[in-house]
Amino acid sequence: MYSLRNRVALITGGSRGLGALVAQKYAAEGCNVAINYASSKDAAEKLAAELQESYKVKAITIQGDAGVQNDCVNAVKTTIDQLGGLDIIVSNAGWTKMTKFNDLDAMNDEEWDKCWSMNVKGHFYLFKAALPTFNANPEGGVFLLTSSIAAVTPTGSSLPYAITKAGGLHMVKCLAHTQGSKVRVNAVLPGLLLTEWVSSAIAVVVKLGRGRANVDEP
Repeated sequence: MYSLRNRVALITGGSRGLGALVAQKYAAEGCNVAINYASSKDAAEKLAAELQESYKVKAITIQGDAGVQNDCVNAVKTTIDQLGGLDIIVSNAGWTKMTKFNDLDAMNDEEWDKCWSMNVKGHFYLFKAALPTFNANPEGGVFLLTSSIAAVTPTGSSLPYAITKAGGLHMVKCLAHTQGSKVRVNAVLPGLLLTEWVSSAIAVVVKLGRGRANVDEP
């Protein structure tokens, strides 16, 4: 059985919501964690301190945009340098905005590009940066993508989100098929999770009464 004790995990979008819960659950099993965040510095540092105090593990924070290649490479490098290795990536960060699903004009080109960067390309950058380390590990590595039920059904917060989530899921299948000799590559596809981010987005939609909101994920 694969044990998390004394492993090292990098969790993107790890300061709040699902990412923070994953970090807590991993730390509870004795796993050292690197918490990536985009802008929620205080939340990330508070979480890291709590995990170290409660579970006596190492926990660090790494600021970076999980849709930017240089930041993804830096997150992997910093994790390895500060925690002594890397066994697991939980590629959890993503982006969307609440829109009418059938509205083809709901997102502009910049927002479409952000969906592709956060929901597809950033995950690829992380995997590519970590692959040499995973292959060098005696027990390989684990790459776990937070996908969505929107990846397999025509529904979700927006049409671009569903399309790019489907792309990310197919990427996972391709990586597992071509790169999986020592790396376990998989995805989880949750439905609506009432995280802080989702609650904020819904509140904005209700307040504005416009059927759309734009709220960055952590």
